Amino acid sequence: MRQVLIACEESQIVTMLFRNIGIECYSCDIQSCSGGRPEWHIKQDVLTVLQHPWSMVIAFPPCTHLASSGARWFSQKRADGRQAWGINFFMEFVKCNAPLIAIENPIGIMSTVYRKPDQIIQPWQFGHGETKATCLWLKGLPKLMPTNIVEGRLHKIHNMAPSKDRAKIRSKTYEGIAKAMVAQWCEFL
Repeated sequence: MRQVLIACEESQIVTMLFRNIGIECYSCDIQSCSGGRPEWHIKQDVLTVLQHPWSMVIAFPPCTHLASSGARWFSQKRADGRQAWGINFFMEFVKCNAPLIAIENPIGIMSTVYRKPDQIIQPWQFGHGETKATCLWLKGLPKLMPTNIVEGRLHKIHNMAPSKDRAKIRSKTYEGIAKAMVAQWCEFL
């Protein structure tokens, strides 16, 4: 049976799109899901379920300690171990035994610590008039093809005002990118 794991996805955006086309898919996060389908959500550390025989794993590991946008804090994060934790967590997805893997993260240190990404995409290539360079490291999956190139190169996500939900909002997957992942990668399952 085809089973897909969407790791570090509390929003369930990608999970629900896979479910909508009949693929058994689960989100997994240490946070409760905000997508409204808790029966499709594994609320625990994803590393405890990563070795299940998943057909595909799409991972959105936290970028807080890895993204270039936070480079000014890298020396502090290296010193206290947060960056090493982030690197090790990211690498668990690289090492997982699923035949199809996509790991998403912004531009950051994984391009040098691990390897360059297979692809860098932008929301404006998938119907959202915003700029947010997003790296994809792929195993067994093709690069995503743009689906709806639109005008506008806004930096809304980058320029968000501080708030208690800022990190959660900034980390949500754009629906156009999620739709492209599901439409273009489901045929490989």
